Amino acid sequence: MKTLIAGMLLLASCTAIATGHAAGPYVDAREYPSEAEGWERFRAVEARLVRGFDAICGDTFCEGEFHNLQPLRFRCSVQAASGRVGECLWTFTGSTARVDTATGRIAVDAQTWACRAPLAATTLLPVLLQTLEQDDALHAALPATPDSIYDGLTACL
Repeated sequence: MKTLIAGMLLLASCTAIATGHAAGPYVDAREYPSEAEGWERFRAVEARLVRGFDAICGDTFCEGEFHNLQPLRFRCSVQAASGRVGECLWTFTGSTARVDTATGRIAVDAQTWACRAPLAATTLLPVLLQTLEQDDALHAALPATPDSIYDGLTACL
């Protein structure tokens, strides 16, 4: 019986971890303060950032070897009890491909980047979202810092 109970507890904890529902002090920003309230607002901010990146990409980050950079996801962790942001990362991908003229094979170099937003340690999610809801979210000064998301991308990409 003890073995059966231990097995059931192990299965339950593995399932919680695999599905991302393990209890902890942090939650995904899209689920703060609740999924119903956080999802739409956070996704709108993410879309605004993507539009800003697309507008400047060709003249900045997309001029080099990886000229086809694509933003993937902007994600933030939030301390559930306080609303303080743990960190925000914006992931990107890009690739180059070259044809080997002797063999006809194509050599691909595919890369990903995880760019950290330069946030102050005390940043509250509602204040961050309000900041990023501005017209030029990419260049808006982040709360309690002179830095922007663009500055974080410059250091990363």
